[in-house]
Amino acid sequence: MNYKEAVTKLKDLVYKWDNIQEVCDYIILAAVLWWSSDVHVEPLTSYVRLRYRLDGELREILEYQNFLHSWIVARFKIMSDLKIDESRIPQDGRISTTIEWKSLDLRVSTLPTVHWEKIVMRIVDKSKTIPTLNELWIEWQNFDLIKKALALPNGVILTSWPTWSGKSTTLYSALTDLNKINVNIMTLEDPVENQVDGISQSQVKPAIGYTFAYWLRTALRQDPDIIMVWEMRDKETVDIAIEASLTWHLVLSTIHTNNAAETITRIINMWVQPFLIPASVNIIIAQRLIKKLCTCKKPMTPTEIGKDTLDNIKNAINTTSKEELERRIWDKLKSPVFYKPVGCDKCENLGYKWRVWLYEVLEITPWVKAMILSGASAFNINNQAIKDWMISLEQDGIMKALNWLTSLEEVYRVAKTQNW
Repeated sequence: MNYKEAVTKLKDLVYKWDNIQEVCDYIILAAVLWWSSDVHVEPLTSYVRLRYRLDGELREILEYQNFLHSWIVARFKIMSDLKIDESRIPQDGRISTTIEWKSLDLRVSTLPTVHWEKIVMRIVDKSKTIPTLNELWIEWQNFDLIKKALALPNGVILTSWPTWSGKSTTLYSALTDLNKINVNIMTLEDPVENQVDGISQSQVKPAIGYTFAYWLRTALRQDPDIIMVWEMRDKETVDIAIEASLTWHLVLSTIHTNNAAETITRIINMWVQPFLIPASVNIIIAQRLIKKLCTCKKPMTPTEIGKDTLDNIKNAINTTSKEELERRIWDKLKSPVFYKPVGCDKCENLGYKWRVWLYEVLEITPWVKAMILSGASAFNINNQAIKDWMISLEQDGIMKALNWLTSLEEVYRVAKTQNW
């Protein structure tokens, strides 16, 4: 069965109002067949909306009448071992199942709303292999800097990210690269998305005081070589992580910021002394996921691109190192062509199919170190890093667009979030 057949069957079941168990099964099946990452079941004023997240965007699948929703909520609660009679507070559960020979975990979250309970399910494919760093579209200079940082015996490697940036995949790929017989790797995650043999993985449980900071103090008594903390949320966690890196441990973690330079000011705002940052941090990685053009793409004319965008492109190319241009797009610069989405049956007339990563990797160069110690703003640190040949998200995106992997529209949809 394919996705369209599953959705047709789902619509038929909903309109007949009879088999709720089958309705719920087909809600999950259609999402899996469409390679969706999340399922949203949302009660509104006069109907309930079913949406799937595909390639980072929510897409509406169907609507059904409100009176069915209580049965569907009850069924999903039974499947995820939640309290059926509790609708006043949010609940979290998990469904383990196998669909189309795929072993799946569905993380179920319920939330009371003014109409009824909303359900969101994150789909985690446990049968999917973790990609290597070579498969993540990390190119040339960025790849060299990440591999160099991972090879160091100590220090902090930070990934800055908003939601839907692919940070889980990058971290798991890095851990897989580091997973050798002669090292002890420990992780605290929220939650554990992929189980990796050879790594001691634990899940945070704030309700009983098992927090990131508490785990870090305990982990350091477990003789670790490499530590991965899922997120640096507070000063205590940051302090312990930096202390661990200074006492000969390699620490990987994530932090909520828009770009690499903002990570530095975020850490300082947590009352960390500026001199500790260049002493402990190896690199800061910012990343985004953007949509990949389908094969139905077509070339753009200069008029379609626009003068302002062309000026931005020229500036980005002029501030990129010659070595990086030679390795990635030198042949394309002679007659640059950008492509736009069109739409076909293969991509369901969306113009895009799958996604690719954008990366920027900030290395703590002597000039960046001097700016950190002088209390410079994130804006000035970012400009200095680009002068030191850091590849920004915009530059990485433009080079990928010149290689016809994505569109300029996608690049600037993501690049504008840097807010410089």
